[in-house]
Amino acid sequence: MDAKKTLVLGASTNPSRYSNMAVLKLLNHGHDVVPVGIKKGKIGGIEILSKEDKTAGIETVTLYLGPKNQPQYYDYILDLKPSRVIFNPGTINPEFMKQLADEGVEVVDACTLVMLSVNTY
Repeated sequence: MDAKKTLVLGASTNPSRYSNMAVLKLLNHGHDVVPVGIKKGKIGGIEILSKEDKTAGIETVTLYLGPKNQPQYYDYILDLKPSRVIFNPGTINPEFMKQLADEGVEVVDACTLVMLSVNTY
């Protein structure tokens, strides 16, 4: 398995949130993880960043933001130049999916947690 540097957008310190579970599971699978959210804190010892914090080398962005909260992040995500963006359940956004595909980004409609569990990440 290749480790993929993954940005988790919508990261939360709340352990019952799927974004929190995804950060921990990605770490357990040996991936470099960059959690980004609106509230500061840590997940698995990693600081949650804001979109103002610069990061580079992102291979995958996995979304945990509903469609109505995504537009403010369009440019941020595109500027990261990820190879793929995973739209987890509840995040499907046809407008943004098309924009990403038009930019050559692989668009995946799937659950990061399931992908990790069945080794398709």
